[in-house]
Amino acid sequence: MNEPTAALAAIRSGPQGPGIAAIFDFGAVLAGFAPSPPHRRLLRRTDPATVLRDGIRDNPTDGSYGRFLQQITRTLAELPEAELDEIGARLFRHETYGHLYPEAWQLIRAHEAAGHTIVLASSLTRFQVAPAAAELGIDHVLYTELAATDGVLTGYVEGKTRWRNGKTEAVRTFAAAHGIDLTASYAYAQSITDLSLLAEVGRPAVVDPDARLTDTAAEQGWPVLTFAPRRAPRLGDVLRTVAGFAALLGGALAGVLAKSYTGRRRAMADALMDYGTSATLRVIGVRIRLIGGEYARAPRPAVFLFNHQSQFDVIILPKVLGGGVTGIGKKELTRNPVFGPLMRFVGVTFIDRSNTAEAKAQLAPVVQTLRGGLSIAVAPEGTRSYSPRVGPFKKGAFHIAIQADVPVIPVVIRNAGEISWRDAMVARRGTVDVAFLAPIDVTGWDPNDMDDEVAAVHRLYTDTLTNWPGGSLSQPETQGDPRHKS
Repeated sequence: MNEPTAALAAIRSGPQGPGIAAIFDFGAVLAGFAPSPPHRRLLRRTDPATVLRDGIRDNPTDGSYGRFLQQITRTLAELPEAELDEIGARLFRHETYGHLYPEAWQLIRAHEAAGHTIVLASSLTRFQVAPAAAELGIDHVLYTELAATDGVLTGYVEGKTRWRNGKTEAVRTFAAAHGIDLTASYAYAQSITDLSLLAEVGRPAVVDPDARLTDTAAEQGWPVLTFAPRRAPRLGDVLRTVAGFAALLGGALAGVLAKSYTGRRRAMADALMDYGTSATLRVIGVRIRLIGGEYARAPRPAVFLFNHQSQFDVIILPKVLGGGVTGIGKKELTRNPVFGPLMRFVGVTFIDRSNTAEAKAQLAPVVQTLRGGLSIAVAPEGTRSYSPRVGPFKKGAFHIAIQADVPVIPVVIRNAGEISWRDAMVARRGTVDVAFLAPIDVTGWDPNDMDDEVAAVHRLYTDTLTNWPGGSLSQPETQGDPRHKS
């Protein structure tokens, strides 16, 4: 991942507090879509989702924005806002999320840590930008508002559009209402159409700029940030992934056969994971950079907690953890034709998340597994995230560790979502970073009152992802550190 290192350093050393704004144009947090294929363009006149999707473009021009505005007001007229909110949310969940820049997420977290007021500004509608803002943790969103009567769109724009100077005026109004000093604030944009916005702040930066903005940035001495391209999988990626799955099955079989002479299922399971994951990573072209690897080996047994963004995590985790580990997975994984049988063989406990009482009962044997010397890997979020954002932690894994009297070891994975998007089965070449943090002793935790401790563990993940490799890798004892409960 191409990190905005200098920009991050400037944020950390610059002015702090809510009187400073960080204003992100939508094009600086999310890569635009290519035009729809011909069969989808035929639906433009009648399909709201297609119109909303096609409006999210890289470096729009006056002409393309004008056409978008005409099309969207005509297509969405007389539709309920609630229905369009759901269409926008569904578009984000199914497609838009994969276009979010992880580098933008990192910048946003750095501004958040500095106490800045973060604003997302866009000439698009709330149905296109609000779901992304929510995922990125941005509370203040400026967008082109469509007029509505009794919750139904009228086919007109409410007030001025947020295009060109309209966006800048909206930012000025927001700044005046919230006590923002724009001369000390930051702005990020990619198009020459946002030149007035960039000129309005004291700390502008351009992101993957168009040609005209590139020239202007050079003249003004503005920093230029280059984010990694966001693209859909290509044929080569598909072919390598298919070959990788074949290598996974072949490697798994080879591992079992290599240890079959022992007659011990655990030895065969460990070899299955080692041979299978190594072969898959090699064929697909994925490297792993490991930090804090000593914590992967000791202490054992332990509950290894990992943040979960990709289906590819089930390949990465066994590789970095080595043998002597099994896991907990959702019941739906049993239906996966590749991972299901392999996970059953290595002793994964499957739980039904729809039945809380039954899930708790199914976890009881996991405590015995730990007491027997086998470690457990768990995703405390319970589901994959749409961005590098670490979702809320469930407490089941912490209860298990307390009952089994074993430590919790955080495993922070970065870039897995770049190798394979959340719901994708296709993987790309690349590098995944994995950091093991120091073990956390949970023996003094109160199972009935550990909200603060779990929240502190959650912060370790966000801090490490924001400040990679993260000060949390070698933090001394500090107040609020979950590893040292008073």
